[in-house]
Amino acid sequence: MERRVLRAHVKQEEEVSSVSNQSLGRDASDIGSSRFRRSSIGQSQAEPDKALSLLPLAPILRRRRGQVKVEYDGKEEPKHWEPPDWSKQLGHVRQMRSARDAPVDLMGAEKCYDTHAPDEVRRYQVLVSLMLSSQTRDQVTSAALQRLRAHGCTVDNIVNTDDDTLGQLIYPVGFWRTKVKYLKQTSVMLQREFRGDIPNTVEGLVRLPGVGPKMAHLAMDIAWHQVSGIGVDTHVHRISNRLGWTRGGTKNPEETRKALEDWLPRDLWSEINWLLVGFGQQVCLPVNPLCSVCLNHGDTIFGPYFCGLISHNTPKLNLQIFTFRFFTSNKYILNKIIFQMISNTFVYCPIQ
Repeated sequence: MERRVLRAHVKQEEEVSSVSNQSLGRDASDIGSSRFRRSSIGQSQAEPDKALSLLPLAPILRRRRGQVKVEYDGKEEPKHWEPPDWSKQLGHVRQMRSARDAPVDLMGAEKCYDTHAPDEVRRYQVLVSLMLSSQTRDQVTSAALQRLRAHGCTVDNIVNTDDDTLGQLIYPVGFWRTKVKYLKQTSVMLQREFRGDIPNTVEGLVRLPGVGPKMAHLAMDIAWHQVSGIGVDTHVHRISNRLGWTRGGTKNPEETRKALEDWLPRDLWSEINWLLVGFGQQVCLPVNPLCSVCLNHGDTIFGPYFCGLISHNTPKLNLQIFTFRFFTSNKYILNKIIFQMISNTFVYCPIQ
């Protein structure tokens, strides 16, 4: 039995080997025939290839790869921007404002209200003085508020006063007709919603007719003794841009407020308004500023120059310094001539 099994196994191995040999033979014959066909094709294409090799080749155009920016995960946070020399500039303004004799110091919103009145009446009078001060000099605002106080500057009394009488009391403040409407509407709103007091938030204050962000922040500071932001008027807006305190310059007071609050320390927010307002009323005037007495203007030849009024913020104003040497009485005298194109003035500064 075992012999039969061995013989059957041997027959199977022989059959498998014969089949594999036959397949190998076929593959070899196929490979040979394909090689023959390839060689014949190559011989037929040899002549055209020689002709093509003689043709001139076009130059290869290579393009430069654009530079790829590699961004790293560990990015450095942008440094906090602040204007250069701002602390020196502020110190100069404080020095020039040390007398505190500007109109805002004597007749501002902090000086107009009745100190003996109840708290809610005092806060209301602060708000009224701020509403009247828009586009109006402090002298005119103070006189108008004194007349209102003599008439009775309370919420209930203003609500019961007719428009003609109210207009006569506040005239000649700027836009007095519009302010009469605002005063009446605001007083009615305070009477109905706030029980005769003023709101204690900026959001509530700006809801009142005729009250903007500047008035709201100043009212929070003066009436509620809370610093919520910087009150920016035309003086603060103008001087901040002249001193270079706004990055790239600003177009309106609200942009200036945001620019100042980005870098100015919060403990200076309350002080900066009355400092710059008084400085703008006395020295840094809108037209023909008194640069000759300004400490930030400095000596343009020998000392520092801390004001950008001429250098970069006002390109129409140009400053050119020329130095000449000439003989006088057989002695050298150094004379420095400054041509300062401000209101077509010529300044000659001899130094001996």
